[in-house]
Amino acid sequence: MAILPIRLVPDPVLRRKAKRVGIMDTSIDRLIDNMVETMRDAHGVGLAAPQVGISLRILVIEIPEEPVIALINPEVTRRLGERTVEEGCLSIPGWRGELTRSLTVRVKGLDRNGKGVRFKAEGLLAQALEHETDHLNGILYIDHVKSSDKLWKIEPHNHEEEEEGAPHTHEVVEAFRS
Repeated sequence: MAILPIRLVPDPVLRRKAKRVGIMDTSIDRLIDNMVETMRDAHGVGLAAPQVGISLRILVIEIPEEPVIALINPEVTRRLGERTVEEGCLSIPGWRGELTRSLTVRVKGLDRNGKGVRFKAEGLLAQALEHETDHLNGILYIDHVKSSDKLWKIEPHNHEEEEEGAPHTHEVVEAFRS
């Protein structure tokens, strides 16, 4: 397994709609393993393939105390309710925003063995599923933030934690406006 570089705003791959996976082979399985390792290394809850520069409809999510979810060609088929959440993204380090997400979502897709799966999710899992499927459609969480006062820069605990290559304020503001 390998830790893959995470693409940051304004990388254009983050704004492209990802392609459906047609053939399940060992390269897809290896990519999923590498995405899980990359997500864990970055202390994330989820990761979509475009975030590592691969424009395929694959995502991984790991919620505390739950097994890893890997979905191929996922679709959110139903959204119920609304709640206000605070969100960040591995592709926009150092920034957080307030936005609206669903209380509950229904999702379908394929598991890593190519078997069709359907399930209902709520809370953090529902939020992560919406966030990561947005990535597969070229949408960033900042696209859901209603105004610039609902988007803020967070300071790292110390200078050693600042991410090399992290987006500058003007890049995040430009991405927010687009």
